[in-house]
Amino acid sequence: MLLLPFTSTDATLQTAGGKGANLARLTHAGFPVPPGFIAPTAAYRAFVEANELGGVIAASLTGLAADDAARLEAASAAIRGAFARGRVPEEVAAAIREAYRGLAGGDAGDPSVAVRSSATLEDLPDLSFAGQQDTFLNVVGAEALLRAVVDCWSSLWTGRAIGYRARNGLDHEGAALAVIVQVMVPSDVSGVLFTANPLTGLLSESVIDATFGLGEALVAGQVEPDHFVVDARSGAIRSVALGAKAVATRGRPGGGVETRAEDGAARQTLAPGEIRRLVELGQRVQAEYGAPQDIEWALARRHVVGQFIAVPGEGEKNGDESPDYELYLLQSRAITSLFPVPEVSFDPLIIWFSFGAAQGMLEPITPLGRDSLRQLLAGAAGLFGRQPAPEELRVFAAAGERIWVRISDLIRHPVGHRLFKGVVDYLEPSVGQIVSALADDPRLGAGQGRLKLSTLWQLGRVFVPLIARIIRNAARPAAARARLEADIEAYLAEARIPAGADRFERLGHIAAFLRDRLAHGFSFLLPRFVPVLGPSMGSLALLNKLAGDQPALALEVTRALPQNVTTEMDLALWRAAAAIRADAEAAACFAALDAPALAERYLRGALPPAAQTAVSGFLERYGARGVGEIDMGRARWREEPAPVMRTLQSYLQIDPAAAPDVVFARGERAAAEAVEALAAVARRQRGGWLKEKVARAAATRVRLMMGARESPKFFAVRVMGIVRAALLDVGEAFAAAGTIEQADDLFFLTITELESLSRNEVGSQAIYRRLIAERRALYEREARRRQVPRVLVSDGRAFYEGLGALSDAGDVIIGSPVSPGVAEGVVHVVLDPFGTQLAPGEILVCPGTDPGWTPLFLTAGGLITEVGGMMTHGSVVAREYGIPAVVGVHQATSRLKDGQRIRVDGTQGRIVVLDD
Repeated sequence: MLLLPFTSTDATLQTAGGKGANLARLTHAGFPVPPGFIAPTAAYRAFVEANELGGVIAASLTGLAADDAARLEAASAAIRGAFARGRVPEEVAAAIREAYRGLAGGDAGDPSVAVRSSATLEDLPDLSFAGQQDTFLNVVGAEALLRAVVDCWSSLWTGRAIGYRARNGLDHEGAALAVIVQVMVPSDVSGVLFTANPLTGLLSESVIDATFGLGEALVAGQVEPDHFVVDARSGAIRSVALGAKAVATRGRPGGGVETRAEDGAARQTLAPGEIRRLVELGQRVQAEYGAPQDIEWALARRHVVGQFIAVPGEGEKNGDESPDYELYLLQSRAITSLFPVPEVSFDPLIIWFSFGAAQGMLEPITPLGRDSLRQLLAGAAGLFGRQPAPEELRVFAAAGERIWVRISDLIRHPVGHRLFKGVVDYLEPSVGQIVSALADDPRLGAGQGRLKLSTLWQLGRVFVPLIARIIRNAARPAAARARLEADIEAYLAEARIPAGADRFERLGHIAAFLRDRLAHGFSFLLPRFVPVLGPSMGSLALLNKLAGDQPALALEVTRALPQNVTTEMDLALWRAAAAIRADAEAAACFAALDAPALAERYLRGALPPAAQTAVSGFLERYGARGVGEIDMGRARWREEPAPVMRTLQSYLQIDPAAAPDVVFARGERAAAEAVEALAAVARRQRGGWLKEKVARAAATRVRLMMGARESPKFFAVRVMGIVRAALLDVGEAFAAAGTIEQADDLFFLTITELESLSRNEVGSQAIYRRLIAERRALYEREARRRQVPRVLVSDGRAFYEGLGALSDAGDVIIGSPVSPGVAEGVVHVVLDPFGTQLAPGEILVCPGTDPGWTPLFLTAGGLITEVGGMMTHGSVVAREYGIPAVVGVHQATSRLKDGQRIRVDGTQGRIVVLDD
């Protein structure tokens, strides 16, 4: 179709762009949308083809960088100039003229219309293209309309729009533009309605900005509007702030608009009844879309009564006698700045904290990755006498393609409330800071729950045997540690997935393994792990108390812990680097090629023999690891070994005096010295002879048992590695059969869906192919999200703040101290370790870390992360290597810049910017 009326069912994002599709949807739903039509993307493409503009566009964009403002503007000028010289194909022009005449509704004269751009890449849930394309108001006459349509088409190629697409990885070639032509509303008042508070995220509040005349001055930021905050559920007006409204945009006779001075400060734009009707209309639109909306509206009055007053608590006054007016919706889009919440609830409040923040991984997690973690947790619940179906497990929730842990139930519990306060600082102290501020809200009911006898019985069944094991392990720590590792290795030795006759049977076996082995992994591990880690944590707390005013001594005891699987991994990688350095051919190869080329050769088995052997030996043990490894859907080093090659190249540059084994030995000596210093401190206290013995015994248990901190994750990753390898293998068979596009598509299905696919049910293949495409697109959009909250609340609020967000001043930044010592160095901000090589001594600044990051630690002079606590992965490893570390730092990756010289104090939790 050459044109689409707003009533057309063919108005989709691809044909009508974001604005056009939304206006068609609102029209179909019966909302008051001014009539109009859409010149679809096909008309744009016909214009480009008829005027041979494709070559001009391609030539202008060749070699263009997203940050080169001058070249962006030059390219825009060239493209838009060519558009201005073009002619609208006659069949398109004729259709526009005819549809335009139809908008007159039988009235004489040319109708006044608004002409708006509607791009196929705008108004997406994760991106905001607001203001990038042009709008023309009060267009009168068919020829003026055609010129405005061409100008809208050309605005797809403004410098700003070109740069924005380039920065966000969006394809210029796929971009197209539809144009909306809509009857102008002679607005007395217009503005924007947010159906949720865009600043706080509160879903219970609607926010209105309103000004006199057309909304153009408001959108352009030229006017200070009236600002209303309204309870969206009751309609009560909570606050009113009258703006200056010193200018207003209005239509000119014969076409066009003008913005002129206006004395509007003393006049209120909307009556209380109008405010409430607008909020109610917004709630209906929000219900239509199922998400908070940013709505453009206009109000046209036939007469106005009185001076409006809308002061909270004073009710409706002076002129709220339902004046004669019409309310129109001009546009609706998602509020792109809001993070979704898993469940909406206002009373009681539900609170979730970010699972990724505790794991040092803020990226989205694939559907199978989330489902697998839910299986693990559901299996662990069996320890407490419950065996919920994984999909019924309320403690885990998904939002923004990430996992959120429900903590409000724990906080309500009288015992859980105290337990949470004691544990949270070890995991993520900024979460504790946020939740403490929320605890006074009576809707949360912190600590007000009741301890049931049945709960005590279930807890006793679990913890009495655990306490017995803890006592036994505390008496024989070395044997306990060895027993844990032996049990893990025995479990993994038996973890095998049977072969199958065909791809469907093989997939069925994999799904069964996920249901059985993976689901029961933690119920096997936790009763063995907790009695090992528990005595070490208790011993560390005791050392902290004995250390008095020297808390750093207790942390020094944790340096270079034996049998930490992550430290052992880094030392193994160093041994591989040493083997490569010792072989002239291997060393020359690593000096001559970049990491991707080395990885490609390794996968072909074509590295020099010494290097091939060294790398394969490392990956045989640690190949299931990788960045974001807690997500089964993320690539592993054995599949994409370029990060390993890059780290090996970095290790080859390390001064032997600073080699990992030397650093580790130095850490062991420092820990031994800290034990002696603690013993001396204890000896000087009252009852010193006994306290010294206690200090030495506690230090021994920390040294022998705390290295197990990393074992559960390595255990889970290895089990996931077995599943991932099998899924990729069978995925190749499904891809070859055309069921899916590529092998890793299977990670975008759930376990239940894998089971269904394995049964080869009729129609399932086509359904899952569509589901995979939708979920992969959503995952990729979420991967571009720049800010991820630490805490979500069910009333819509999202909390991003790290430690020091409200107290940082000047050149001093505050965080949580987790690894003692002071280091000065140059900042190196790293968002993705995949392509990063750290120079020795640089300060690593990143969102968070998991084991895939630790090879960078050996060259880092210090560590700063946005998330984390005392016992998160990066903190543990930083202490082992003696790297000063500060975590939980608010917006560290944006506030600190590459090349800045800073001082990191991991004892006090202070970062000082020394120079820019």
